[in-house]
Amino acid sequence: MLIAIPDLLDAAGVAAIRALVDPADWIDGNATSGPQSALAKRNLQLPEDSAVSRQAGQMVLEALGRSPLFIAAALPLRIFPPLFNSYSGGQAFGVHVDNAVRVQSSTGLRVRSDLSMTLFLEEPDAYDGGELTIETQFGVQQVKLPAGHAVLYPSSSLHRVEPVTRGRRVASFFWLQSMVRDDAARQTLFDLDRAVQGVAAELGQDHGDVIRLTGVYHNLLRRWADA
Repeated sequence: MLIAIPDLLDAAGVAAIRALVDPADWIDGNATSGPQSALAKRNLQLPEDSAVSRQAGQMVLEALGRSPLFIAAALPLRIFPPLFNSYSGGQAFGVHVDNAVRVQSSTGLRVRSDLSMTLFLEEPDAYDGGELTIETQFGVQQVKLPAGHAVLYPSSSLHRVEPVTRGRRVASFFWLQSMVRDDAARQTLFDLDRAVQGVAAELGQDHGDVIRLTGVYHNLLRRWADA
């Protein structure tokens, strides 16, 4: 499941985060890499335990909480605190798979990485390259979205960030553990939720068919959820 989340942040939200992160002290991005990723990763990153990273990350978390599309698609149980990275001058992140379990060094928080998310914080015409390239069952997908837009995709997928040859690509990235571990089941619930919302818009929330379909959704969620 690969889903774009448009307008997660508005222009003011993007500007507020950039005002925090741009002047901060950036470090080698391999600070949070596993052994495999470290061989392929060339970028900069904010230290995950820095005050700036925590403050900007909280802004991202608040935006996620306001997004019905994100909640319906991800069914989040735990979210790893958002991190921030930067690519420029040919920097890139080669093909890799995200670690199955992410551990926050300062708290010991463990998050099974069912889904990965990238929130773009720079306009696409401000830099060349930098596409998030994801290998899916339907072929290779390249994602390069406007600032404030995000993309959600399975952490198990092979993916990479293409070299940035002009300008600077700034983004927030993080992982989350869904209440529904299985990607196909999560996709089914998402499709059903969208269909229920469409029928409700036509027939009304109190229509018998809408109530029955809503019941089907919740009974499937009850069967599949680990919460």
